[in-house]
Amino acid sequence: MNGRRIGVGAVAVLLALACGLPLAAVLIEAPAAACPAMLSPAPVDAVGTHDTVGRWTGEQVANAARIVAVGQQRGVPARGWVIAVATAMVESRLRNLRGGDRDSLGLFQQRPSQGWGTPVQILDPAYAATRFYDKLLRVDGWQQLPLTVAAQRVQVSAFPDRYGEFERDAEQVVAAVAGVASIGELPGASLARCDGPVSVAPSGWAPPLRAEVGSGYGPRSGRLHAGVDLSVPRNTVILAAATGRVIWAGCDPSTGNCNIDGSPNTRGCGWYVDLIHADGYGTRYCHLVRRPDVAEGDTVQAGQPIGLVGTSGHSSGPHLHFQTHEHACTADGGCDLDNSNSVDPVPFMAARGAPLESKTT
Repeated sequence: MNGRRIGVGAVAVLLALACGLPLAAVLIEAPAAACPAMLSPAPVDAVGTHDTVGRWTGEQVANAARIVAVGQQRGVPARGWVIAVATAMVESRLRNLRGGDRDSLGLFQQRPSQGWGTPVQILDPAYAATRFYDKLLRVDGWQQLPLTVAAQRVQVSAFPDRYGEFERDAEQVVAAVAGVASIGELPGASLARCDGPVSVAPSGWAPPLRAEVGSGYGPRSGRLHAGVDLSVPRNTVILAAATGRVIWAGCDPSTGNCNIDGSPNTRGCGWYVDLIHADGYGTRYCHLVRRPDVAEGDTVQAGQPIGLVGTSGHSSGPHLHFQTHEHACTADGGCDLDNSNSVDPVPFMAARGAPLESKTT
């Protein structure tokens, strides 16, 4: 896999950041954002105006609010709101369209010829959302299904893998219209599994999660396994191992489609994140369940959530493939995480007072 490079300016930012990093005399806990308190949202305003959220305009957010309000009124768990909004993002870009493929209409591009209702009914956002939720609630175990799977069971789309691309956007919009700071504050809205607080050592390093080390660093089937595998349930929160800067957060091009589970025959890291830290260190986090919760260029703090465990890419089951790198930045300011500068994460993390430990120890 090709490494990712950043320039001199980004490295300078990192060095300045590192100089200001407080080193506590005792262990401190990772940010509470890893496991936020959950709140009961106030009734969502389905008729008022709404602010822009990310790339979604006020008009689009207002339509999302209509979808969420219907779900709230009907007692649909908040996870259903996210699934519904993500589906409408794909189908109509959250616009109440009066046309589409064949006889498709409205926010969800429902078709009168397929029994969704009359054109007038489907163009009523409340009616369209109600019909979506009706069908979703009939899907066995929908709350535990990946968003892509749950949405496809309702929509039966010719492009079923697209829904997962909008999960993060949908969570941000739903949180905004529900009046909470993050999706983790809504009970049941996210499948993220909080694993309890993780200690940040005086060195400024922390384990990315708590799990036994499975497959270790070293040769495997004639190739270098350049990290360690930490097997935990799907959707376990992954934390940044140290303060740093994101130089990659996306889908491994060699994987192709990261929105479906991988396999031993799939190539690459799937969804993954690369961070560069002070002193030229780097860390990599592979096989995320969806698009990472950080973006290229972001600055992250030690213990900050950056994504969720999955099994995208070359993977036989949910786990985090975690890599550590030394001397990842060259004299010209470029930074590159590759096998040549990878090191065994077990002694690397232990030397920084943040050992990769078993949950049972």
